[in-house]
Amino acid sequence: MPSTPTSPTAGPARVPATADAALGFLLQLGDSALPTGAFSHSFGMESYLADERIAGPDALHEWLLAYLDTQLTCTEGLAVRWVADGEKDAHDVDALLEAATAPAQVRLASRRMGAQLAKLAPELLGAAGVVPEPPGGRWPAHYPAVYGLLGAAAGVATPALVHTFLMGSIVSLVQNAVRAVPLGQSAGQRVITALRAPAARAAKRVMLLDEGDFATTAPGLEIAQMRHEHLRARMFMS
Repeated sequence: MPSTPTSPTAGPARVPATADAALGFLLQLGDSALPTGAFSHSFGMESYLADERIAGPDALHEWLLAYLDTQLTCTEGLAVRWVADGEKDAHDVDALLEAATAPAQVRLASRRMGAQLAKLAPELLGAAGVVPEPPGGRWPAHYPAVYGLLGAAAGVATPALVHTFLMGSIVSLVQNAVRAVPLGQSAGQRVITALRAPAARAAKRVMLLDEGDFATTAPGLEIAQMRHEHLRARMFMS
């Protein structure tokens, strides 16, 4: 059963959702059609494309595995867990994300996506009549912190929420790669299928991480994310 936030300022009290309600919410939250602006961001992938280090499905698969294993799991996924479980105040997690995300474009992407997701809160939660008052009267800025608050408000189990976050991030990036590589739709689906098991393992790993694991990332990935703003031609904002 989902846990209850340990601090009154950490987020809305969690009322466990029914299985059907939780599934419906997670499917909507994880849908790549959700208008958060994810389609505008490659999170460093485009730098690898420019260097011709990603030119097909195999290289894309390897890059996504590295991204999943480091930044997605140890920074963003862990932040989702902390907020959803009420282990840390959402705004404290927001500050940690701001400090841990070195590439300026990635910080801005996370803030923009977070703002969009917060705007969607009534549509995502309104059917249940539960639109939370964010802690301190304001939503956190960064996408994972907002994601965690929405999951807590919907009453979904944190492991399922984290899994949805990781898998949704992968699907969005693969869809962007289909446009940018270019990659065929069928090849993109094969990449997603191959990453389902790693994403499930990563979600379980997130639940076991501690503060010392936060912000673990691959230096090459961060460098590529920083280089993106200097590319001559860009399809994406990050």
